[in-house]
Amino acid sequence: MNDMIASPKLDVTTTSSEQELTLTCLIDAPREKVYRCWTDAELFKQWIAPLPYTTPVAEMDARAGGSSFFLMKGPEGEEIPCPGVFLEVVPNEKLVMTDAYTRAWEPSGKPFMTTIVTFEDEGGRTRYTARCKHWSAEDRKAHEEMGFHEGWSQVSRQLAALAAKI
Repeated sequence: MNDMIASPKLDVTTTSSEQELTLTCLIDAPREKVYRCWTDAELFKQWIAPLPYTTPVAEMDARAGGSSFFLMKGPEGEEIPCPGVFLEVVPNEKLVMTDAYTRAWEPSGKPFMTTIVTFEDEGGRTRYTARCKHWSAEDRKAHEEMGFHEGWSQVSRQLAALAAKI
């Protein structure tokens, strides 16, 4: 689970537009390791939830059409299930996922966003960009109010710490 208390200093930039929230940073680890942290369920559980939340369950079938699922658990025991489907997978370069579908292309009750994650090599480090494209401006606003900027910045630091040590 999230046992990664110490996170490296990381310059993170987040931006907003009408339906999109974006985060970018330079992680001091090769993109193969950063990508592996996204696609290996055991590694994914260690960084994806902003502390004090944890991720006791994660399943990843990282291929186009493959399902993903993770469960975040809050400090008061609240559970946040996060099902989705991979739309595009380019190893060590790009992941595109959506919550518009759950396992086996079953439509979700309420699609919220599609996430595009890219991993670009910069001299052995990784230019990491996560773009959350929301179905509506209202969804983008709700995600921002949930703490996108702070939460995704924190998990990016947790991701960077894990990628540096594996």
